[in-house]
Amino acid sequence: MDPKQQKIFVAGHRGMVGSAIVRQLQAQGYANIITRTHAELDLTDQAAVRAFFAQEKPDQVYLAAAKVGGIHANNTYPAEFIYKNLMIEANVIDAAYRNGVQKLLFLGSSCIYPKAVPQPMREDALLTGPLEPTNEPYAIAKIAGIKLCESYNRQYSTDYRSVMPTNLYGPGDNYHLANSHVLPAMIRKFHLAKLAMEGNIAGIIADEQKYGAIPPDIKAMIGLDPDSPITLQSKTTPKGEVVLWGTGTVYREFLHVDDMASASVFVMNLDKATYDANTEPMCSHINVGYGSDLTIKETAEVVANAVGYKGGFMFDISKPDGPSKKLMDSVRLNEMGWKPKLNLQLGINKTVSAYKK
Repeated sequence: MDPKQQKIFVAGHRGMVGSAIVRQLQAQGYANIITRTHAELDLTDQAAVRAFFAQEKPDQVYLAAAKVGGIHANNTYPAEFIYKNLMIEANVIDAAYRNGVQKLLFLGSSCIYPKAVPQPMREDALLTGPLEPTNEPYAIAKIAGIKLCESYNRQYSTDYRSVMPTNLYGPGDNYHLANSHVLPAMIRKFHLAKLAMEGNIAGIIADEQKYGAIPPDIKAMIGLDPDSPITLQSKTTPKGEVVLWGTGTVYREFLHVDDMASASVFVMNLDKATYDANTEPMCSHINVGYGSDLTIKETAEVVANAVGYKGGFMFDISKPDGPSKKLMDSVRLNEMGWKPKLNLQLGINKTVSAYKK
């Protein structure tokens, strides 16, 4: 069968990464893509997942479904993060094996590596030290996903692969200010502050309707009454200063989600001998990164410029920073022939444009 006619199930197609993978597959001519919303298929329900695979019999699976969030969300909902992610991975990987799926790609996270890992983070650093406490439950679930793929390959001779992305951003990101990652939180804060400085209450209301409630502290930050609903009659007293979490000194690497989707399809389609030759039994996953990092303060300057925000910003040092540095070693993947295309400035510009639309 022509590989582009194979039936491909993308789990998590409504998420930022899953939707990018669907776009990438379609752009490359794959015509038989199947998806299910959470309402149609709860991936934490073992019986439902088994029934779905028995009926659909996909040839390939991209496992991009996950419960994700930033530092605040991980600290607030640790039980949900470990339980839901473990259930999704176990159900999908096992059902894939039971129904003859030979090729599966599991998407993990850079948080699988120890807190004190040498930089840049190599694949063989996995399980060499304690994890970052703020997202340990999520990280343990992702490590379990890697080991599930390894174990099924060892016992059943399947071809299940794992890729570990660095911090991702792009269209379809989560902009909810209580649960988002650092880049989408920055984009929304700077955008709201810009609207407030312009006195654009209608724009602020539209943003809230699209991306979720604006918390009282953010209302106060942009000069609105924190205790009152926003109406067209509301007035702002813009403070001209955005407040960001942490010290601004920690380093982060960012990769546009379209590049991640490109890498995912690339790795899925590697010849098995090529893939196996570039991995090892104890670290069968492959890192996917941009290749360089910058401080959160430098990142904020790029975002503010892309948004068109002319005010200042400061850092709330009482809030957690997370690890001081998280840079992926992507040498393996680069040597296999894949490299990213979108630099941060271009990627942020595209992301801000999509956000405003």
